[in-house]
Amino acid sequence: METTPLTWRHDAFTVGRGGWPRRAVVVNDCGDSDKDARLAHKLSLVSSDHGVPLVVIAAAQTTPRFTEPHAHARGQIFGATRGLMTVTTESGQWVVPPTHAVWVPPLQRHGASVHGAYEGWSAYLAPLECLQLPSQPFTMRASGLLREAVMRAAEWDGVDWDESRSRLLGLVRDEVRDGVQEPLGLPMPQDRRALRIARAITANPADTRSLDQLAHWAGMSARTVTRYFVEETGFNFIDWRQRARLLKALELIAAGQSVTSTALEVGYDNVSAFIAMFRRLTGVTPSRYFATR
Repeated sequence: METTPLTWRHDAFTVGRGGWPRRAVVVNDCGDSDKDARLAHKLSLVSSDHGVPLVVIAAAQTTPRFTEPHAHARGQIFGATRGLMTVTTESGQWVVPPTHAVWVPPLQRHGASVHGAYEGWSAYLAPLECLQLPSQPFTMRASGLLREAVMRAAEWDGVDWDESRSRLLGLVRDEVRDGVQEPLGLPMPQDRRALRIARAITANPADTRSLDQLAHWAGMSARTVTRYFVEETGFNFIDWRQRARLLKALELIAAGQSVTSTALEVGYDNVSAFIAMFRRLTGVTPSRYFATR
C-alpha cells in the first residue's frame, strides 16, 4: 500500500538467513540532511547488538500500510498515539490502539499493518537489556510515564549516552517488565490441524461453519479441537472465535468502516448482537471505544 508520510516513515532492517540485515527504507519530507543522517544511523542500530542500548523512532502516516514479516536483534515496543496498528507474529496477533503498546522480544519474526491514519513510535532495546523481559509478545496499556519517556528518547541522536539516559532506559525496561497484559491479543494454536482452523477464521471472520463442520474439514473431532484451543491458546473455541472477530472489527472501524458494515463483515447478522459482544470484551460500545481514543 502507498504511504504518504507526515513526518518520518521507516522500514526497520529485515533479517534474512544468517541474521544479516537485508534492507532499510528511509523517507522524510523535511529536506533536512542532518535529520536524514540521524535517522539512517538509528535504523542501522535496529538489527545490531552494538551501539546505544535504546533507540526510539517516531512516525506518522495518512494511509494504510503493511510491513512484511521480519526480525531484528533488538526487542521492540510498538506504541500508538493515533489510529490503530496490528502486529502479527508466528504465535499470534496483537492490536495496538492509542494508549497501548505491544512488546516483541528480540529475533521474533513479526509484521505490522496500519489501518488508516496513524501516529506512533517504536522503541528498540539492545539484546542485553531484554534478558529480564517477557519472552513472548503481549499488549499492555502504555502509561503516561512510558509515553513521555519514549518521546524524550526519540529526540536523541543514537550516538551520545550518559547516566541520565541510562536512568530513562531503566524506566522503559521496567515499564515493559511490569506491564499488565491487556486482552488485545489473539494467540494461535500450535497443532497443525487446529492452526488450519484458526487461520481460516482469521482470514474470514464471517465464516459461518460450526465447530463440528470446521473440525471435520480439518480432519479431527470437535472435542479434540476444543482441547487444543484451550491448551494452546488459553481460550475455548467459542471465546477464541469471538476474540478473532473483535480484533478484525477494531481494524475495520479504525479504517473508517461503519459499525453496521463491520458487524456484517465479521459474521454478525444482528448489529445489536455485535455491539453486545464488543461491549462484553472491551467494556464499552464501538462508538465509545474510538471516541475515547
